[in-house]
Amino acid sequence: MSGNREDTPPLAKPFTASIQATFQQGPASYQFAGYGHAIAPQPDSAEANYTRGSALKEQKRLAQALAAFDRAIALKPDYAEAHNSRGIVLANFDRLDDAIAAFDGAIALKPDYAEAYNNRGIVLQDLKRLDDALANFDKAIALQPGNARAHNNRGVALHDLKRPDDALASHDKAIALKPDYAEAYYNRGIVLQDLKRLDDALADFERAIGLKPNYAPAHNNRGVVLANLNRLDDAIAGFDGAIALKPDDAEAYNNRGNVLQDLNRLDDALANFDKAIALMPDFAEAYSNQSYCLLKMGRFEQGWRLHEWRKKTERPVGNRSFQQPLWLGGEDVANRTLFVHWEQGLGDTIQFCRYGKLLKARGARVVMSVQEPLHRLLQQMSPDIEVVSHNEVPAGFDYHCPLMSLPLALGTTLQNIPSEKRYIFADEQLRRAWDMRLPPQTKPRIGVVWRGSPQHRNDRNRSIDLPTLAPLFSADAHWISLQKELRLGDHALLEAPYKIVHYGDELKDFSDTAAVLDLLDLVITVDTSVAHLAGAMGKQVWILLPYKSDWRWLSDRDDSPWYPTARLFRQDDMHSWKNVIARVRAALRDFVQI
Repeated sequence: MSGNREDTPPLAKPFTASIQATFQQGPASYQFAGYGHAIAPQPDSAEANYTRGSALKEQKRLAQALAAFDRAIALKPDYAEAHNSRGIVLANFDRLDDAIAAFDGAIALKPDYAEAYNNRGIVLQDLKRLDDALANFDKAIALQPGNARAHNNRGVALHDLKRPDDALASHDKAIALKPDYAEAYYNRGIVLQDLKRLDDALADFERAIGLKPNYAPAHNNRGVVLANLNRLDDAIAGFDGAIALKPDDAEAYNNRGNVLQDLNRLDDALANFDKAIALMPDFAEAYSNQSYCLLKMGRFEQGWRLHEWRKKTERPVGNRSFQQPLWLGGEDVANRTLFVHWEQGLGDTIQFCRYGKLLKARGARVVMSVQEPLHRLLQQMSPDIEVVSHNEVPAGFDYHCPLMSLPLALGTTLQNIPSEKRYIFADEQLRRAWDMRLPPQTKPRIGVVWRGSPQHRNDRNRSIDLPTLAPLFSADAHWISLQKELRLGDHALLEAPYKIVHYGDELKDFSDTAAVLDLLDLVITVDTSVAHLAGAMGKQVWILLPYKSDWRWLSDRDDSPWYPTARLFRQDDMHSWKNVIARVRAALRDFVQI
């Protein structure tokens, strides 16, 4: 650290970004340029040693700077500014507890020392003592209301405390006090990005770059926003700018790799992940992202192995720990109890629960935990597999394995995917009850889902507005909505003009959904858990995929080795569903009359 602090909280899963706070040395820190003549040691002058240390710190000669500040304090123990500056250097060495002690010393000598409170707040934030950090920034502001850096840093703390509106107010105040404050624009951009105010975030990053053209993190985060706005070529240019300024920027290479992957330039994406990992060998996000790229290419052997890095990312998944050992295929599980625990989304559980039967074939006693909406349905998957609810842990077991590590443990390749045509079945009693409620089978029954969960990181690309599907609804069929949550305007469109029967509000869990699916002739859906369930039940399912599609659908295929009855309709332009809808409509001509 040399005057900025950089954290790297993840934004959306593929990207990394940073947010910055600023140390303050005190009045003398603004006079470095005028003290070039003071570099030579003056062992008997505390002030000269302090000035020398300040200049050395500015030149990033930190060990020598620390020695100079130590000498200044030895000559003048009550030199508050030297204690404060010593704390900054110690923080740059990641000696955070020693830095706190140095700032404490400065404040004890000078209780109204706003800069020292600001600096102590930064180190407390590095130590994840966020409430204490905020209190120190508040104290600095109380002592010095016009301290723009303290307002900016207060905004950083509030961002980390998940108080975005308060964080925005602090950054606004910092900018009002210091209109040319590039770091405050940058940090406000981060908060706006978290709030999904992407155009506003982009404007702030561009303002930061305008004020400070060599601001590499701002170029990187500008690229992140452009990627989220689907301006992928512009995003690449943003990351190129960050890398040109900072060639060892592993985060920018990782982010660039993800955009190249979204552009289906998969070999180029792999090369960027390799570069990120070469620069940062323990960069879990880059390994994890590379795994998805490899899986999308069908290179499963390497992809599953790297997929284990998901357990070490900033937002880890699949990393539950127990006294019992993790099983990844090495030990014989015959006559042993294996606890398989769910991770990630409902669709993932539906896709990978099939592995329970393979484990049973190896002689294992299988206990599998699943999310609550799937519990009742998957209890019927096999009488030989015990299915428990999401937070249950069996009383005794020999090994455990997260659900999505099973393909690695069982050596899944593109050629040996366990692709049983049907491995999930509807409850017969529920099926009969729903059959009495559905429209009569005087014509085909077609189920439709047009949106997924808005919390999904790719939802803005995978979900479709209901009017976009309108050309399909002229098909002579009973159209049945399986959409769980309707958005504003959907209700009015369902009955007229589309004549879609809506049951989504009455589907209590996936047992009901499965019962309805079992009675349909065709399902047309975007990439949601319903697509997985229809495939797992062996139903004809047409899946509408965005240009930025998930790894599991591979690339350049209109079928799925995971679901033999699935047919894939891919966007060829990320800005329009027009061609997809036209191809689905043409396929419907062979299925029903239009």
